[in-house]
Amino acid sequence: MSESRMEFRLKNTPGDCIQSVKFGPSSSQFLLVASWDKSVRLFDVVNNNMRLQYQHSGPVLDCCFQDAVHAYSGGLDGHLKTFDLNTNTESVVGTHDAPIRCVEFCPEVNVVITGSWDSNVKLWDPRGPREAGTFQQPNKVYTMGLSGEKLVVGTSNRKVMVWDLRNMGFAQQRRESSLKYQTRCIQCFPNKQGYVVSSIEGRVAVEYLDPSSEVQKKKYAFKCHRLKEDGIEKIFPVNAISFHNGYNTFATGGSDGYVNIWDGFNKKRLCQFHRYPTSISSLCFSNDGNTLAIACSYMYEQEQIDPMPEDCIFIRRVTDQETKPK
Repeated sequence: MSESRMEFRLKNTPGDCIQSVKFGPSSSQFLLVASWDKSVRLFDVVNNNMRLQYQHSGPVLDCCFQDAVHAYSGGLDGHLKTFDLNTNTESVVGTHDAPIRCVEFCPEVNVVITGSWDSNVKLWDPRGPREAGTFQQPNKVYTMGLSGEKLVVGTSNRKVMVWDLRNMGFAQQRRESSLKYQTRCIQCFPNKQGYVVSSIEGRVAVEYLDPSSEVQKKKYAFKCHRLKEDGIEKIFPVNAISFHNGYNTFATGGSDGYVNIWDGFNKKRLCQFHRYPTSISSLCFSNDGNTLAIACSYMYEQEQIDPMPEDCIFIRRVTDQETKPK
């Protein structure tokens, strides 16, 4: 198959940093996109067009689908918004005291979760919608991963908290990242055994939730997203992780412009795609694992550069050869 049939670029994408791309819960047709241009956009990737957009009063840092017709989003304005994609109506559900960095929906518990730089995680009941609780974290929330009813929160100072969304009275586990540098992204294995954490220093760790020493022996970390140029190794942040729901394999995206696919249980890299125009800022596999959305945005790792790379989103059809454990 030619490259163009395997992969194409979305039209009418934001003109500022793309912070988050998320597929709908049951279809690989619709993609939500949150951007620093203050918009949340809905794309139909099958027909390559933008269906609608709505605005925040500041850059939008994350978004998610609750179901096929309801979106949630949050960002620098501290407001959690919900948008009905059928009726084109929006409302502010509530606020944090600082920017909202993460927005997730947990279908198992039917709750929307936000994580903020105000060092709190809040739960929201979508039936209201209304706030259902505030839970203090050790530091600013940088990333969140969901594993069924378990929530894994990565904060500044490399702290990792594991919560049970059915009983938020106390944290189930308090951990420290096994990586020495700042946490960038956490995502959980679909089989619920553990999570993957990435750092700004070209490393990824595979961690297990079961605290028993037998299981903890299996955890490990590896270097990735590093390039040798003129005999000097350049080390890049690993900004994005997304899991294939069927195979428990995962994609990582780095500021080196590469996307790699890994088999975490067998400690193998399955493939690397071609180099993209600039840093990979967000990744999302569709629910069926056949499509990968790849957001490319320069993230000012080296401050101002000239010319500035364009912000873009690529939609790639992925095959078993790329994603299935060998």
